[in-house]
Amino acid sequence: MNAIAGAAPAIAMLGAIACLIGGGYLIATGRDRKKGALMLVMAAVLVGNVLIGTM
Repeated sequence: MNAIAGAAPAIAMLGAIACLIGGGYLIATGRDRKKGALMLVMAAVLVGNVLIGTM
């Protein structure tokens, strides 16, 4: 496994954490609930992709 393939799951998880925080913030403050929900869905998809890719 080369360096980029090894770093991709870690980068995806960092992105998922950022989406969780950002989506939760948008929903909690009531700024844009639709975008917040979409960010939470995107975080779930990223985590699913990492789980599938690492098995």
